[in-house]
Amino acid sequence: MFNKLCIIGVGLIGGSIARAARQCGLSKTIVGFGREGDLPNLQTGKDLGVIDDYCLDISEAVLDADCIIMATPVGAIESVFTLLKPYWNEIAIYTDVGSTKGNVIAAAERVFGYVPDNLVPAHPIAGAEQSGVVASLDDLFINKRLIITPDKVTRPDAVQKMREFWERLGTQVAVMDAGHHDAVLAATSHLPHIVAFAMVDMLGHKDEQSEIFKYAAGGFRDFTRIASSDPTMWLDICVANKNEIMPLIQQLKDELDKIQQFLDSNDNQQLYNTFTYAGKARQRFLDLFEN
Repeated sequence: MFNKLCIIGVGLIGGSIARAARQCGLSKTIVGFGREGDLPNLQTGKDLGVIDDYCLDISEAVLDADCIIMATPVGAIESVFTLLKPYWNEIAIYTDVGSTKGNVIAAAERVFGYVPDNLVPAHPIAGAEQSGVVASLDDLFINKRLIITPDKVTRPDAVQKMREFWERLGTQVAVMDAGHHDAVLAATSHLPHIVAFAMVDMLGHKDEQSEIFKYAAGGFRDFTRIASSDPTMWLDICVANKNEIMPLIQQLKDELDKIQQFLDSNDNQQLYNTFTYAGKARQRFLDLFEN
């Protein structure tokens, strides 16, 4: 499918793309790019056979590459575009894997003065709490969802090629507007992470924290699992998508205030109704997801 795949950022997602692409035979050569500080991780990727080689020089990394995947934190996307600008190839396809998409298009406009028509923003909804190439998996994307958010100028053939690429990696591909993507992900992913971070931060600062965590059951571990996610990555995501996240935080505060009022007024029926509706809403989600 590709002659040379260049992955900028060979971490969990970038490494997993490389592993899966190799397993599916989607590129003859896979090269990783990183900075001097990334050298140990890049060497590990090569030693593990995740990538064929790596470069610390961007011009060498993208030379003759027909697909460049930017698998860096969302906060780094503008600096990556700046790095790529002198070597941008109109024939190649460029894509990313960030959890926010409006900022990708905005960053391209700032760097290039326009959105290149061979840029295909994308977001694989997959991941883990671990990071680095050692955490990468060749089956990370199987049966996961992938969202492509083309700009109005994005070439249809580039979108189609990336759709095929991701489908061959095992994902279910959807195409939507970047703004719609950011609103949906703010509610389904970004807010839940913030809630988990906030809850563990609150409990962790209590004087009796050792007792709280000692007697925490499996439900606590399940609910707060995502609080172990990379804080740098989630800082970038929250900053990039704050305009969508902040209204949701307010709505959640209003919901908690409502429950507090039910408790204060001993309105057990309204409390029961809230819990019942939530359970049914979650079941609708499970039915939809399983089908």
